[in-house]
Amino acid sequence: MSDHVSWILELNIQPGRDAAFRALMAEMVAATKAGEPGTLNYEWSVTADGTQCHTYERYVDSAATMVHLGNFGSKYAERFMGILAPVGFTVYGAPDAAV
Repeated sequence: MSDHVSWILELNIQPGRDAAFRALMAEMVAATKAGEPGTLNYEWSVTADGTQCHTYERYVDSAATMVHLGNFGSKYAERFMGILAPVGFTVYGAPDAAV
């Protein structure tokens, strides 16, 4: 069994927040690629009507997941929650209790 941790997050994009969403998404993707080597996948998909976003994230292990969650919490969570409303969250793998 792999130590990988992954999830799919489904989010509604708040009306009128598309530009803010796209700017935040670009910032988060760049930061994740540059500073989180334990990230294996970090993919965002937006529905054709621009009202919903799905993310697929996969990390090498729970420690790498915690690095990402720490960065997200300290740098992006407040803006993220002001732009997006979570509607679904499915976790895969074997995250440890800290995750």
